[in-house]
Amino acid sequence: MCSHKFYVIDFVFVYTGFDSDNSGEFSEANHKDMIDVGTHQSSRTGKHNGEGPLQENGIKKHRTSLPAPMFTRSDFSVWSILKKCIGLELSKITMPIVFNEPLSFLQRITEYMEHIYLINKACNNASPLERMQTVAAFAVSAVASQWERTGKPFNPLLGETYELTREDLGFKFISEQVSHHPPVSAFYSEGLNKDFVFHGSIYPKLKFWGKSVEAEPRGTITLELLKHHESFTWTNPICCVHNVIIGKLWIEQYGTVEIINHSNGDKCVLNFKPCGLFGKELHRVEGYIQDKNKKKLFVIYGKWTECLWCIDPTTYDTYKKNERRGGDQKKLKPNEDSENDEADDMPEIQETVQVIPGSKLLWRINSRPPNSSQMYNFTSFTVSLNELEKGMEKVLPPTDCRLRPDIRHMENGEMYLASAEKERLEEKQRAARKDRARHEQEWRTRELDTSDNCFGREETGGKRSTIALQDIIRGQAAL
Repeated sequence: MCSHKFYVIDFVFVYTGFDSDNSGEFSEANHKDMIDVGTHQSSRTGKHNGEGPLQENGIKKHRTSLPAPMFTRSDFSVWSILKKCIGLELSKITMPIVFNEPLSFLQRITEYMEHIYLINKACNNASPLERMQTVAAFAVSAVASQWERTGKPFNPLLGETYELTREDLGFKFISEQVSHHPPVSAFYSEGLNKDFVFHGSIYPKLKFWGKSVEAEPRGTITLELLKHHESFTWTNPICCVHNVIIGKLWIEQYGTVEIINHSNGDKCVLNFKPCGLFGKELHRVEGYIQDKNKKKLFVIYGKWTECLWCIDPTTYDTYKKNERRGGDQKKLKPNEDSENDEADDMPEIQETVQVIPGSKLLWRINSRPPNSSQMYNFTSFTVSLNELEKGMEKVLPPTDCRLRPDIRHMENGEMYLASAEKERLEEKQRAARKDRARHEQEWRTRELDTSDNCFGREETGGKRSTIALQDIIRGQAAL
Protein backbone atom coordinates (compact mmCIF):
# COMPACT_ATOMS: atom_id res chain seq x y z
CA MET A 1 0.00 0.00 0.00
CA CYS A 2 1.36 3.42 -0.99
CA SER A 3 2.51 5.74 1.76
CA HIS A 4 0.48 8.65 0.41
CA LYS A 5 -2.72 7.07 1.75
CA PHE A 6 -1.98 8.50 5.17
CA TYR A 7 -4.76 11.03 4.79
CA VAL A 8 -7.48 8.82 3.33
CA ILE A 9 -9.90 8.88 6.23
CA ASP A 10 -9.17 12.53 6.85
CA PHE A 11 -10.24 13.36 3.34
CA VAL A 12 -13.64 11.99 4.25
CA PHE A 13 -14.15 15.26 6.06
CA VAL A 14 -12.40 17.64 3.67
CA TYR A 15 -15.65 19.04 2.33
CA THR A 16 -17.45 19.18 5.65
CA GLY A 17 -14.62 19.87 8.07
CA PHE A 18 -16.29 17.87 10.81
CA ASP A 19 -15.59 14.77 12.85
CA SER A 20 -17.83 15.03 15.87
CA ASP A 21 -15.46 14.15 18.69
CA ASN A 22 -13.00 16.70 17.43
CA SER A 23 -15.33 19.65 17.77
CA GLY A 24 -15.27 21.79 20.86
CA GLU A 25 -16.95 24.48 22.82
CA PHE A 26 -15.84 27.84 24.08
CA SER A 27 -16.30 28.52 27.77
CA GLU A 28 -15.10 31.26 30.08
CA ALA A 29 -12.29 28.96 31.15
CA ASN A 30 -11.44 28.32 27.54
CA HIS A 31 -11.07 32.04 26.94
CA LYS A 32 -8.38 32.22 29.60
CA ASP A 33 -6.60 28.93 29.01
CA MET A 34 -6.71 28.69 25.23
CA ILE A 35 -5.90 32.15 24.02
CA ASP A 36 -3.98 34.99 25.62
CA VAL A 37 -5.23 37.97 23.72
CA GLY A 38 -5.03 40.73 26.30
CA THR A 39 -7.74 43.30 26.74
CA HIS A 40 -10.52 43.42 24.14
CA GLN A 41 -12.56 46.41 23.16
CA SER A 42 -16.24 46.12 23.85
CA SER A 43 -17.21 47.81 20.60
CA ARG A 44 -16.42 46.12 17.28
CA THR A 45 -16.21 48.10 14.10
CA GLY A 46 -15.47 45.18 11.79
CA LYS A 47 -12.10 46.77 10.98
CA HIS A 48 -8.69 45.98 12.35
CA ASN A 49 -5.79 48.22 13.35
CA GLY A 50 -3.22 46.32 11.34
CA GLU A 51 -0.14 48.25 10.36
CA GLY A 52 0.58 46.38 7.15
CA PRO A 53 1.74 48.06 3.95
CA LEU A 54 -0.75 50.16 2.01
CA GLN A 55 -1.28 50.32 -1.71
CA GLU A 56 -1.27 53.69 -3.45
CA ASN A 57 -5.05 53.93 -3.16
CA GLY A 58 -4.87 53.47 0.61
CA ILE A 59 -6.18 49.90 0.65
CA LYS A 60 -4.11 47.55 2.78
CA LYS A 61 -2.14 44.86 0.98
CA HIS A 62 -2.71 41.29 2.04
CA ARG A 63 -0.07 38.63 2.35
CA THR A 64 0.71 36.43 -0.65
CA SER A 65 2.20 33.38 1.10
CA LEU A 66 2.01 31.45 4.35
CA PRO A 67 4.72 31.78 7.05
CA ALA A 68 5.87 28.19 6.49
CA PRO A 69 5.49 25.67 3.65
CA MET A 70 3.14 22.71 3.85
CA PHE A 71 4.35 19.88 6.10
CA THR A 72 5.22 16.69 4.22
CA ARG A 73 2.85 13.77 4.75
CA SER A 74 4.87 11.07 2.98
CA ASP A 75 6.24 9.54 6.19
CA PHE A 76 2.84 8.41 7.50
CA SER A 77 1.29 4.98 6.97
CA VAL A 78 -2.43 4.68 6.33
CA TRP A 79 -2.68 1.26 7.96
CA SER A 80 -1.40 2.59 11.28
CA ILE A 81 -4.53 4.76 11.31
CA LEU A 82 -7.07 2.42 9.74
CA LYS A 83 -6.39 -0.45 12.13
CA LYS A 84 -7.41 1.80 15.02
CA CYS A 85 -10.63 2.82 13.31
CA ILE A 86 -12.18 -0.56 12.53
CA GLY A 87 -15.80 -0.62 13.65
CA LEU A 88 -16.01 3.11 14.37
CA GLU A 89 -18.42 5.56 12.80
CA LEU A 90 -16.81 7.88 10.28
CA SER A 91 -17.74 10.89 12.36
CA LYS A 92 -15.98 9.44 15.41
CA ILE A 93 -12.52 9.11 13.86
CA THR A 94 -9.89 11.48 15.22
CA MET A 95 -7.06 12.22 12.81
CA PRO A 96 -3.54 13.53 13.47
CA ILE A 97 -2.99 17.19 12.78
CA VAL A 98 -0.74 16.46 9.82
CA PHE A 99 -3.88 15.77 7.81
CA ASN A 100 -5.27 19.25 8.42
CA GLU A 101 -4.82 22.54 6.64
CA PRO A 102 -4.27 25.70 8.74
CA LEU A 103 -7.83 26.98 8.48
CA SER A 104 -11.03 26.54 10.44
CA PHE A 105 -14.09 25.33 8.56
CA LEU A 106 -15.60 28.75 9.24
CA GLN A 107 -12.77 30.28 7.23
CA ARG A 108 -13.35 27.68 4.54
CA ILE A 109 -16.93 28.91 4.24
CA THR A 110 -15.59 32.42 3.76
CA GLU A 111 -14.06 31.25 0.48
CA TYR A 112 -17.54 31.60 -0.99
CA MET A 113 -16.67 35.28 -1.22
CA GLU A 114 -13.59 34.89 -3.42
CA HIS A 115 -15.54 35.81 -6.55
CA ILE A 116 -17.49 38.61 -4.87
CA TYR A 117 -17.33 40.63 -8.07
CA LEU A 118 -20.11 38.41 -9.41
CA ILE A 119 -22.47 39.57 -6.65
CA ASN A 120 -21.53 43.17 -7.38
CA LYS A 121 -22.20 42.55 -11.06
CA ALA A 122 -25.60 41.02 -10.27
CA CYS A 123 -26.50 44.09 -8.20
CA ASN A 124 -25.78 46.29 -11.22
CA ASN A 125 -27.48 44.13 -13.86
CA ALA A 126 -30.63 45.82 -15.17
CA SER A 127 -32.25 42.64 -16.49
CA PRO A 128 -33.68 39.95 -14.16
CA LEU A 129 -32.46 37.32 -16.61
CA GLU A 130 -28.91 38.68 -16.53
CA ARG A 131 -29.04 38.73 -12.74
CA MET A 132 -30.01 35.06 -12.71
CA GLN A 133 -27.11 34.24 -15.05
CA THR A 134 -24.67 36.03 -12.77
CA VAL A 135 -26.06 34.47 -9.59
CA ALA A 136 -25.73 31.04 -11.22
CA ALA A 137 -22.09 31.81 -11.97
CA PHE A 138 -21.56 32.85 -8.34
CA ALA A 139 -23.12 29.62 -7.07
CA VAL A 140 -20.69 27.60 -9.20
CA SER A 141 -17.69 29.75 -8.29
CA ALA A 142 -18.43 29.24 -4.57
CA VAL A 143 -17.38 25.57 -4.76
CA ALA A 144 -14.40 26.08 -7.08
CA SER A 145 -11.91 26.36 -4.22
CA GLN A 146 -12.51 22.66 -3.40
CA TRP A 147 -10.44 21.67 -6.42
CA GLU A 148 -7.32 19.71 -5.38
CA ARG A 149 -7.76 20.63 -1.72
CA THR A 150 -6.74 17.45 0.13
CA GLY A 151 -6.29 18.97 3.58
CA LYS A 152 -8.97 18.95 6.24
CA PRO A 153 -9.99 22.26 7.84
CA PHE A 154 -10.02 22.33 11.63
CA ASN A 155 -13.35 21.59 13.27
CA PRO A 156 -14.87 24.80 14.66
CA LEU A 157 -15.39 24.88 18.40
CA LEU A 158 -18.94 25.46 19.53
CA GLY A 159 -19.29 29.23 19.71
CA GLU A 160 -16.25 29.84 17.53
CA THR A 161 -16.58 32.81 15.19
CA TYR A 162 -14.87 34.36 12.20
CA GLU A 163 -15.30 37.89 10.96
CA LEU A 164 -13.74 39.53 7.93
CA THR A 165 -14.05 43.00 6.44
CA ARG A 166 -12.56 43.55 2.99
CA GLU A 167 -12.91 47.20 2.04
CA ASP A 168 -11.07 46.54 -1.22
CA LEU A 169 -13.69 43.93 -2.21
CA GLY A 170 -16.66 45.70 -0.63
CA PHE A 171 -18.04 43.22 1.89
CA LYS A 172 -18.00 42.10 5.50
CA PHE A 173 -18.55 38.55 6.67
CA ILE A 174 -19.35 36.82 9.97
CA SER A 175 -19.75 33.12 10.73
CA GLU A 176 -20.32 31.08 13.86
CA GLN A 177 -20.43 27.45 14.90
CA VAL A 178 -23.96 27.37 16.29
CA SER A 179 -24.39 23.66 17.02
CA HIS A 180 -22.18 20.72 17.94
CA HIS A 181 -24.58 17.76 17.60
CA PRO A 182 -25.38 17.97 14.74
CA PRO A 183 -22.52 20.23 13.60
CA VAL A 184 -24.00 23.39 12.07
CA SER A 185 -22.11 26.42 10.78
CA ALA A 186 -24.02 29.63 10.08
CA PHE A 187 -22.78 32.65 8.15
CA TYR A 188 -23.91 36.14 7.22
CA SER A 189 -22.39 38.68 4.84
CA GLU A 190 -23.40 42.03 3.47
CA GLY A 191 -22.05 44.60 1.03
CA LEU A 192 -20.41 47.71 2.40
CA ASN A 193 -22.69 49.67 0.08
CA LYS A 194 -25.74 47.93 1.57
CA ASP A 195 -26.55 46.43 -1.83
CA PHE A 196 -26.70 42.72 -0.94
CA VAL A 197 -27.08 40.25 1.91
CA PHE A 198 -25.68 36.72 1.70
CA HIS A 199 -26.40 34.18 4.42
CA GLY A 200 -27.01 30.52 5.16
CA SER A 201 -26.10 27.48 7.23
CA ILE A 202 -24.38 24.20 6.47
CA TYR A 203 -24.88 20.89 8.24
CA PRO A 204 -23.26 18.02 6.31
CA LYS A 205 -24.26 14.40 6.08
CA LEU A 206 -21.70 11.70 5.24
CA LYS A 207 -22.22 8.43 3.36
CA PHE A 208 -19.60 5.72 2.99
CA TRP A 209 -19.76 3.56 -0.16
CA GLY A 210 -16.74 1.33 0.32
CA LYS A 211 -14.29 2.90 -2.12
CA SER A 212 -15.68 6.42 -1.87
CA VAL A 213 -17.28 8.81 0.57
CA GLU A 214 -20.04 11.30 -0.18
CA ALA A 215 -20.47 14.55 1.71
CA GLU A 216 -23.89 16.11 1.27
CA PRO A 217 -23.78 19.75 2.46
CA ARG A 218 -27.33 20.21 3.67
CA GLY A 219 -28.57 23.69 4.32
CA THR A 220 -30.00 26.52 2.25
CA ILE A 221 -27.91 29.42 0.95
CA THR A 222 -29.63 32.74 0.32
CA LEU A 223 -28.54 35.79 -1.66
CA GLU A 224 -30.62 38.97 -1.44
CA LEU A 225 -30.15 41.76 -3.99
CA LEU A 226 -31.62 44.62 -2.00
CA LYS A 227 -31.96 47.23 -4.74
CA HIS A 228 -33.94 44.82 -6.90
CA HIS A 229 -35.91 43.30 -3.98
CA GLU A 230 -34.89 39.84 -5.16
CA SER A 231 -34.05 36.77 -3.12
CA PHE A 232 -32.24 33.72 -4.54
CA THR A 233 -31.83 30.38 -2.76
CA TRP A 234 -29.92 27.19 -3.53
CA THR A 235 -28.01 24.28 -2.00
CA ASN A 236 -24.50 23.12 -2.86
CA PRO A 237 -23.78 19.92 -4.84
CA ILE A 238 -22.60 16.64 -3.34
CA CYS A 239 -18.85 16.22 -2.94
CA CYS A 240 -17.44 12.72 -3.50
CA VAL A 241 -13.96 11.57 -2.54
CA HIS A 242 -12.72 8.51 -4.40
CA ASN A 243 -10.16 5.89 -3.34
CA VAL A 244 -10.40 6.39 0.41
CA ILE A 245 -8.92 2.91 0.93
CA ILE A 246 -6.55 2.34 -1.98
CA GLY A 247 -5.40 4.34 -4.99
CA LYS A 248 -4.86 8.03 -5.63
CA LEU A 249 -7.38 10.31 -3.98
CA TRP A 250 -9.46 12.43 -6.32
CA ILE A 251 -12.55 14.54 -5.92
CA GLU A 252 -15.66 15.28 -7.93
CA GLN A 253 -18.87 17.17 -7.26
CA TYR A 254 -22.20 16.08 -8.65
CA GLY A 255 -25.91 16.47 -8.21
CA THR A 256 -28.60 18.94 -9.17
CA VAL A 257 -28.50 22.50 -7.87
CA GLU A 258 -31.68 24.57 -8.23
CA ILE A 259 -31.39 28.33 -7.92
CA ILE A 260 -34.77 29.98 -7.42
CA ASN A 261 -35.60 33.65 -7.79
CA HIS A 262 -38.44 33.99 -5.31
CA SER A 263 -39.44 37.38 -6.69
CA ASN A 264 -40.45 36.35 -10.22
CA GLY A 265 -40.38 32.54 -10.22
CA ASP A 266 -37.38 32.18 -12.54
CA LYS A 267 -35.30 29.08 -11.89
CA CYS A 268 -31.84 27.94 -12.87
CA VAL A 269 -31.23 24.17 -12.82
CA LEU A 270 -27.56 23.17 -12.82
CA ASN A 271 -26.43 19.57 -13.21
CA PHE A 272 -22.98 18.91 -11.77
CA LYS A 273 -22.16 15.79 -13.73
CA PRO A 274 -20.39 12.69 -12.38
CA CYS A 275 -17.29 11.81 -14.34
CA GLY A 276 -18.79 8.73 -16.07
CA LEU A 277 -16.99 5.63 -17.30
CA PHE A 278 -14.36 7.39 -19.38
CA GLY A 279 -14.06 10.64 -17.50
CA LYS A 280 -15.50 12.76 -20.29
CA GLU A 281 -17.91 14.51 -17.92
CA LEU A 282 -15.41 15.13 -15.09
CA HIS A 283 -16.00 18.54 -13.49
CA ARG A 284 -18.62 19.46 -16.08
CA VAL A 285 -21.67 21.56 -15.29
CA GLU A 286 -24.69 21.89 -17.58
CA GLY A 287 -28.08 23.42 -17.00
CA TYR A 288 -30.63 25.96 -18.06
CA ILE A 289 -32.61 28.98 -16.94
CA GLN A 290 -36.38 28.84 -17.18
CA ASP A 291 -39.18 31.26 -16.36
CA LYS A 292 -42.13 30.56 -14.08
CA ASN A 293 -43.95 28.94 -17.02
CA LYS A 294 -41.02 26.49 -17.45
CA LYS A 295 -39.94 27.99 -20.75
CA LYS A 296 -36.19 27.57 -21.25
CA LEU A 297 -34.54 30.94 -21.73
CA PHE A 298 -30.82 30.13 -21.64
CA VAL A 299 -28.50 27.13 -21.47
CA ILE A 300 -25.49 27.20 -19.15
CA TYR A 301 -22.42 24.98 -19.51
CA GLY A 302 -18.79 24.76 -18.41
CA LYS A 303 -16.67 23.31 -15.59
CA TRP A 304 -16.74 24.18 -11.92
CA THR A 305 -12.94 24.02 -11.96
CA GLU A 306 -12.53 26.41 -14.87
CA CYS A 307 -15.30 28.57 -16.35
CA LEU A 308 -19.00 28.94 -17.09
CA TRP A 309 -20.75 30.05 -20.30
CA CYS A 310 -24.34 30.67 -21.41
CA ILE A 311 -26.09 30.58 -24.78
CA ASP A 312 -29.62 30.58 -26.16
CA PRO A 313 -31.30 27.11 -26.25
CA THR A 314 -31.83 26.98 -30.03
CA THR A 315 -28.16 27.54 -30.84
CA TYR A 316 -27.13 25.05 -28.16
CA ASP A 317 -29.47 22.31 -29.42
CA THR A 318 -28.35 22.80 -33.02
CA TYR A 319 -24.70 22.56 -32.02
CA LYS A 320 -25.27 19.38 -30.00
CA LYS A 321 -27.18 17.73 -32.86
CA ASN A 322 -24.33 18.40 -35.26
CA GLU A 323 -21.84 17.17 -32.68
CA ARG A 324 -23.71 13.87 -32.28
CA ARG A 325 -23.82 13.29 -36.03
CA GLY A 326 -20.09 13.70 -36.40
CA GLY A 327 -19.02 12.31 -33.03
CA ASP A 328 -17.45 8.91 -32.59
CA GLN A 329 -18.54 7.73 -29.18
CA LYS A 330 -16.38 5.05 -27.59
CA LYS A 331 -18.40 2.03 -26.51
CA LEU A 332 -17.88 -0.14 -23.47
CA LYS A 333 -16.15 -3.44 -24.21
CA PRO A 334 -17.24 -6.62 -22.41
CA ASN A 335 -14.04 -6.76 -20.35
CA GLU A 336 -14.32 -3.13 -19.21
CA ASP A 337 -16.41 -3.88 -16.13
CA SER A 338 -16.49 -1.01 -13.67
CA GLU A 339 -17.55 -3.23 -10.76
CA ASN A 340 -14.31 -4.41 -9.14
CA ASP A 341 -12.28 -4.01 -5.99
CA GLU A 342 -9.48 -2.04 -7.61
CA ALA A 343 -8.94 1.66 -7.24
CA ASP A 344 -11.02 4.04 -9.33
CA ASP A 345 -8.38 5.72 -11.45
CA MET A 346 -8.90 9.43 -11.80
CA PRO A 347 -9.91 10.21 -15.39
CA GLU A 348 -7.60 12.35 -17.44
CA ILE A 349 -8.65 15.95 -17.03
CA GLN A 350 -9.57 17.83 -20.17
CA GLU A 351 -8.33 21.29 -19.27
CA THR A 352 -10.53 23.34 -21.56
CA VAL A 353 -14.23 23.76 -22.24
CA GLN A 354 -15.24 23.64 -25.89
CA VAL A 355 -16.90 27.00 -26.37
CA ILE A 356 -19.96 27.08 -28.61
CA PRO A 357 -19.92 30.05 -31.02
CA GLY A 358 -22.17 32.83 -29.76
CA SER A 359 -21.71 31.96 -26.07
CA LYS A 360 -21.28 34.57 -23.34
CA LEU A 361 -18.67 34.10 -20.62
CA LEU A 362 -20.21 34.25 -17.14
CA TRP A 363 -17.24 33.37 -14.94
CA ARG A 364 -13.64 32.18 -15.08
CA ILE A 365 -11.70 30.84 -12.11
CA ASN A 366 -8.86 32.90 -10.66
CA SER A 367 -5.33 31.63 -11.23
CA ARG A 368 -3.68 30.21 -8.14
CA PRO A 369 -0.33 31.56 -6.95
CA PRO A 370 2.82 29.82 -8.27
CA ASN A 371 3.62 28.39 -4.83
CA SER A 372 0.08 27.12 -4.22
CA SER A 373 1.16 23.46 -4.07
CA GLN A 374 3.39 24.32 -1.10
CA MET A 375 0.50 26.12 0.61
CA TYR A 376 -2.14 23.36 0.72
CA ASN A 377 -3.31 24.38 -2.78
CA PHE A 378 -4.67 27.63 -1.37
CA THR A 379 -5.84 30.41 -3.65
CA SER A 380 -4.52 33.95 -3.17
CA PHE A 381 -7.77 34.83 -1.39
CA THR A 382 -7.48 31.83 0.93
CA VAL A 383 -3.90 32.66 1.91
CA SER A 384 -5.10 35.91 3.48
CA LEU A 385 -7.92 34.44 5.58
CA ASN A 386 -5.84 33.56 8.67
CA GLU A 387 -3.67 36.65 8.50
CA LEU A 388 -3.12 38.18 11.95
CA GLU A 389 -1.36 41.52 12.04
CA LYS A 390 -0.26 43.74 14.87
CA GLY A 391 -3.23 45.30 16.63
CA MET A 392 -5.86 42.85 15.40
CA GLU A 393 -5.98 41.04 18.76
CA LYS A 394 -7.39 44.21 20.33
CA VAL A 395 -10.45 44.36 18.08
CA LEU A 396 -11.16 40.69 17.39
CA PRO A 397 -13.41 38.78 19.80
CA PRO A 398 -11.61 36.01 21.72
CA THR A 399 -13.69 33.46 19.82
CA ASP A 400 -12.20 34.33 16.41
CA CYS A 401 -10.54 31.55 14.41
CA ARG A 402 -7.37 33.57 13.95
CA LEU A 403 -6.68 33.32 17.70
CA ARG A 404 -6.80 29.54 17.89
CA PRO A 405 -3.30 28.43 18.94
CA ASP A 406 -3.42 25.06 17.17
CA ILE A 407 -4.18 26.61 13.77
CA ARG A 408 -1.64 29.38 14.33
CA HIS A 409 1.14 26.92 15.24
CA MET A 410 0.39 24.78 12.21
CA GLU A 411 0.49 27.79 9.90
CA ASN A 412 3.91 28.65 11.33
CA GLY A 413 5.16 25.11 10.70
CA GLU A 414 5.29 24.24 14.42
CA MET A 415 3.60 20.88 14.07
CA TYR A 416 4.48 19.53 17.52
CA LEU A 417 3.03 22.58 19.28
CA ALA A 418 -0.01 22.53 16.99
CA SER A 419 -0.69 18.87 17.81
CA ALA A 420 -0.35 19.49 21.55
CA GLU A 421 -2.77 22.42 21.42
CA LYS A 422 -5.24 20.46 19.31
CA GLU A 423 -5.25 17.62 21.85
CA ARG A 424 -5.65 20.06 24.75
CA LEU A 425 -8.64 21.76 23.12
CA GLU A 426 -10.27 18.41 22.44
CA GLU A 427 -9.94 17.41 26.07
CA LYS A 428 -11.32 20.75 27.27
CA GLN A 429 -14.35 20.55 25.00
CA ARG A 430 -15.15 17.03 26.17
CA ALA A 431 -14.92 18.15 29.78
CA ALA A 432 -17.15 21.17 29.09
CA ARG A 433 -19.75 19.00 27.38
CA LYS A 434 -19.80 16.52 30.24
CA ASP A 435 -20.14 19.34 32.76
CA ARG A 436 -23.16 20.75 30.97
CA ALA A 437 -24.72 17.31 30.73
CA ARG A 438 -24.18 16.75 34.44
CA HIS A 439 -25.96 20.00 35.29
CA GLU A 440 -28.56 19.48 32.53
CA GLN A 441 -27.61 22.75 30.89
CA GLU A 442 -27.93 23.63 27.24
CA TRP A 443 -25.39 25.81 25.44
CA ARG A 444 -26.78 29.05 24.09
CA THR A 445 -25.80 32.62 23.38
CA ARG A 446 -27.40 35.55 25.15
CA GLU A 447 -30.17 37.59 23.57
CA LEU A 448 -28.90 41.15 23.39
CA ASP A 449 -30.12 44.44 21.99
CA THR A 450 -28.99 44.81 18.37
CA SER A 451 -30.08 48.40 17.88
CA ASP A 452 -26.60 49.86 18.37
CA ASN A 453 -24.60 47.69 16.02
CA CYS A 454 -23.20 48.48 12.63
CA PHE A 455 -23.43 44.95 11.26
CA GLY A 456 -26.77 43.33 12.01
CA ARG A 457 -30.38 44.33 11.54
CA GLU A 458 -33.05 44.35 14.20
CA GLU A 459 -35.82 41.80 14.13
CA THR A 460 -39.07 43.59 13.46
CA GLY A 461 -42.42 42.54 12.12
CA GLY A 462 -41.39 38.97 11.35
CA LYS A 463 -38.37 39.95 9.26
CA ARG A 464 -35.31 37.72 9.30
CA SER A 465 -33.10 38.52 12.26
CA THR A 466 -29.36 38.84 11.87
CA ILE A 467 -26.90 37.98 14.61
CA ALA A 468 -24.65 40.97 15.16
CA LEU A 469 -21.00 40.86 16.06
CA GLN A 470 -21.60 42.22 19.53
CA ASP A 471 -24.28 39.59 20.18
CA ILE A 472 -21.89 36.79 19.33
CA ILE A 473 -19.00 38.23 21.32
CA ARG A 474 -20.99 38.95 24.47
CA GLY A 475 -22.92 35.72 24.15
CA GLN A 476 -19.87 33.72 25.11
CA ALA A 477 -20.09 35.06 28.66
CA ALA A 478 -23.29 33.08 29.12
CA LEU A 479 -21.46 29.77 29.07
